[in-house]
Amino acid sequence: MNLGFVTAILPELSLEEVLAFAAYGGFQSIEVMCWPVGKAERRYAGVTHIDVDGFSKADAARVHEQVGRQGVQLSGLGYYPNPLAPDTAEARAYTDHLRKVIRAARILGLDVVNTFIGRDWRLSVDDNWPRFLKTWRPLIKFAEDQGVRIGIENCPMSFTRDEWPGGKNLATSPVIWRRMFSDIPSANFGLNFDPSHFVWQRMDYLRVLREFREKMFHVHAKDARLDHERLNEVGALAHPNEYHTPKLPGLGDVEWGRFFAVLSETRYGGAVSIEVEDRAYEGSLETRKLAVLQSGRYLKQFMP
Repeated sequence: MNLGFVTAILPELSLEEVLAFAAYGGFQSIEVMCWPVGKAERRYAGVTHIDVDGFSKADAARVHEQVGRQGVQLSGLGYYPNPLAPDTAEARAYTDHLRKVIRAARILGLDVVNTFIGRDWRLSVDDNWPRFLKTWRPLIKFAEDQGVRIGIENCPMSFTRDEWPGGKNLATSPVIWRRMFSDIPSANFGLNFDPSHFVWQRMDYLRVLREFREKMFHVHAKDARLDHERLNEVGALAHPNEYHTPKLPGLGDVEWGRFFAVLSETRYGGAVSIEVEDRAYEGSLETRKLAVLQSGRYLKQFMP
């Protein structure tokens, strides 16, 4: 395993500055955000540390030069839109850009791109399924042709009213994962697993590490704290932000010692990438940097 962080928390910095900070903090990798250049559509979105539009071998050479100077590797490229958005033109823009990210990963010699499946949040899982197959069968085939693995994060994306009630990402639970991987069987189709999303859904985040060990392409290290008093008031069907708070690793309810114990038992050898979404640390660039460093210090005790 190698320890890194998601670059979305440092949008003010250039890629070279992010790499220098990662080297300073003793991190081995970074997951690089590759959104289209422009305004963010939500928190932690819209961050562009590698612009993949028209990405070329010359661009890749410049990235490799920066990486080489700092001695920090790229664990993968990240882009997290909604490829199943009900507006077909919007969805097409997302899938077109996702293909650019996949192509850029191949040019860079990387084999992981992390993203969301997406979802029409107004419809059931079953009613989304035909669209899922129509969209993702060719995307996975494209990734296979490029020699790139797709890691799907398990975040439900159901935190705001415009995402209610179904959320904007289908891939939220083991029963859906099994169906996904059965209907699109591919060694290049897997998971970017974040245990914090299982915490607030009251699910076992250890069992899935064993069952889906062959599908664990990438791991996000984020924590979550449940407010049980509030949950008793509003119930699990309320907006999740009513009763849970994203926290830095070690400040929430994930038992990281047990998590790393099982992760190592499954022989996971990929990246563990810190994702900072803790509002208590969002006040400035400096506090966000400190959040990354604090998270790294905490997690390193569980890693060789």
